[in-house]
Amino acid sequence: MLRALFIGLSESKSLRHFAGSSSIGQKMSRRFVPGTTVEEIVQAAEAVNRLGIRVSVDNLGENITSRDEALHSRDLYHQLLDEISKRKLDSNVSLKVTHMGLDIDEGLACEIVNDLLAHAVSIGRFIRIDMEGSPYTQRTIAFTRELHGRSSYQGHVGTVLQSYMRRTADDAKLLCSQGIGIRLCKGAYKEPPEIAFQAKSEVDANYISVAKYLLKSGIFHGLATHDERIIQEIKEWARSEDISPTSFEFQMLYGIRRDLQEALVKEGWGMRVYIPFGTEWYPYLMRRLAERPANLFFIAKNILRG
Repeated sequence: MLRALFIGLSESKSLRHFAGSSSIGQKMSRRFVPGTTVEEIVQAAEAVNRLGIRVSVDNLGENITSRDEALHSRDLYHQLLDEISKRKLDSNVSLKVTHMGLDIDEGLACEIVNDLLAHAVSIGRFIRIDMEGSPYTQRTIAFTRELHGRSSYQGHVGTVLQSYMRRTADDAKLLCSQGIGIRLCKGAYKEPPEIAFQAKSEVDANYISVAKYLLKSGIFHGLATHDERIIQEIKEWARSEDISPTSFEFQMLYGIRRDLQEALVKEGWGMRVYIPFGTEWYPYLMRRLAERPANLFFIAKNILRG
């Protein structure tokens, strides 16, 4: 019930406007979104790197409606890649293709992502093409495969799969057959039962099944979850299968379970933290609450503390 509520709230334009203009909304966001500028995200990334944790940075936004917005997104990502290189951050970047203009001009979006990927390759970095709602699943996977198929881009581009999608196990096999690195998460969009598991138990079971397949593939993947039960099961299984802790990484979100992040690093497991920034934080925050309603407790505690 809470998951459906927060997904519904993420789509409310009036609440998005209120949250973006109110002081309480700004305070709510700061636990999960450390700022709105490149400088603020770079400072946050440096702080996380000092803990021995890798990062992935993302300028929040999706489904833009004009060419100018797409070009602005392009320029900001180029600036971000320059800063990552200049400051020698242990960081890759994540982006959504609809933030690069896919809905208005597919050719423009392809050109922008291609240029960004060439930039990332030139500085030895990686671009994660994020997954969006089901209308974009096939296009995102096809786009990632096409880019990775170019010899100069191999190993520098990957995508995201969501364990609540019924097709994910097959998608994982297809992408792994091409050597593409995957970030596996549970998913936070509203999807119908015919294409997505609705029960948490089914989503979790599929997550564990796909995760084990990925770790056996010999390709470096990221397992994005804050679920301690799943993390513990994966750790125990990896040890039993003699899978090196450095052959994959756990991934978590900025501001959530910092204690667990640091504990995993101390145990020798790979860890990456996803750090978003920008003004379009409201839908992101609501989806994080949909994924894990317990995050509402952390937000409330953060507000009362300050």
